[in-house]
Amino acid sequence: MFIEEGVKIRAAILNAEDGPIYLGKNSQVHEGAIIKGPLALCEGSHINVGAKMRGDNTVGPYSKVGGEVGNSILLGYSNKGHDGYLGNSVIGEWCNLGADTNTSNLKNNYAPVKIWSHSAGRFVNTGQQFCGLMMGDHSKCGINTMFNTGTVVGVGANIFGAGFPRTFIPSFSWGGSAGFETFKMPKVAEVAERVMARRNLPYDATEQAIMQHVFDTTAKDRIWEKAVGKDVSAPTTE
Repeated sequence: MFIEEGVKIRAAILNAEDGPIYLGKNSQVHEGAIIKGPLALCEGSHINVGAKMRGDNTVGPYSKVGGEVGNSILLGYSNKGHDGYLGNSVIGEWCNLGADTNTSNLKNNYAPVKIWSHSAGRFVNTGQQFCGLMMGDHSKCGINTMFNTGTVVGVGANIFGAGFPRTFIPSFSWGGSAGFETFKMPKVAEVAERVMARRNLPYDATEQAIMQHVFDTTAKDRIWEKAVGKDVSAPTTE
């Protein structure tokens, strides 16, 4: 175990038999949390009360994680604060997973998982039996969201509602299993400003330019923008 300055551990279980546990500067492990290594908890991040970290996880910096998590990466300033399962997944920066969000990481038929490839413009075979959620920066999902195996979510998406959303959700999508519309840049900026201000960071010109560039380059993925009065949405199957 590697414990940096300012770490707080409160009545938690840490098991490094199968891999090292690194607790970064000023990170916290709260009451009743169970940690199985390997784990890297980066600076200023929290493992919440009663969390179950099943191994092979990286969290943060400045992230909060709860529920059950296995073989996953949460990049900086992202939160999965509540119960729900996250497995074999990668979550970008400034993301938030609502309470009781769950990811499937194994198909019912145990077949290799296919995921959307932005470079190929189609679903490709990962060759992996276990693959969960790949979520881009600044994306969010509401409570009780269910993500199917091998779901890819772009940047700046806002997902909510009952049922399984599509396994490819383009950047700047707003909606869920019932369909999507475009999450327009002014609204995206409002959310980003509020979220980043909570961490005393500005949504500055550089961040805005990056988001605008992603918005422009991913326009082709939001195919509903090309159809007027038609029921058209993103690709739905592998």
